[in-house]
Amino acid sequence: MSIGKEKVSRISLAPVMLALSLAAGNLAPAPSAYALSELHKIPGQPNDQPAQGSAQGQSQPQGGTTPGVPMADPLVNSQNGQNTQGVDKTPGTQDNSKLVEVIYDISKAPEPVRKMRQQIVEAAASGDLERLRPLMGTGAEQTQVTVGEPTDDPIGTLKDLSGDPDGDEILAIMLDIVSTGFVHVGQGTAEDMYVWPYFAEKDLKSLTPPERVELLRIVTAGDLSDMQEFGGYNFYRLGIAPDGKWKFFTAGD
Repeated sequence: MSIGKEKVSRISLAPVMLALSLAAGNLAPAPSAYALSELHKIPGQPNDQPAQGSAQGQSQPQGGTTPGVPMADPLVNSQNGQNTQGVDKTPGTQDNSKLVEVIYDISKAPEPVRKMRQQIVEAAASGDLERLRPLMGTGAEQTQVTVGEPTDDPIGTLKDLSGDPDGDEILAIMLDIVSTGFVHVGQGTAEDMYVWPYFAEKDLKSLTPPERVELLRIVTAGDLSDMQEFGGYNFYRLGIAPDGKWKFFTAGD
């Protein structure tokens, strides 16, 4: 009989064990679900705000929110603002000293200036450097072709400065220079002058696209980059006084 009782006891325990097993099985996914839930919550937790910020920074521009498009506008506006401030408000800069009118109409210059310019154009276009000599004057009134001490032979100096033995390059440069716009500077002073090209009186960092193209007819892109770093135009310039005297044709600042 004891054997029968043990058998009955074991049989009666089977459903209990089965129920416990099922209960344990039903409870097992709970920790996994809890852990997954916690993973979803991680990006929103205070400790993970840098990760959340970077994710939001990527999603907001795609959604058309403010951080994306406006970031380009301030860059453009900032650059324009710098150019405008350089022109109007910064004392001593290239642009501040050059609030002058750029002139393309040669008829606005005095007749002596127009005449001298025309003579320079004709002499340079001839390919004969010697034709410039009568236009340069002598002594104290001689046209300056070097920065610093004057030279006894301006034509010989120009020939030496040219990249070819005949001076053709310097004549071509001269023609290019007087074909640009010009400016009238120093009105009412001893330095009253009509100067070509107007870039000599312009902040090269604020050039418009058409002005850049015009300047690149005279210098290379590498030259322009160097000039912007230098702080101003430092290639050849030509000056004629209101009375028609050809004052200088020099390179440098």
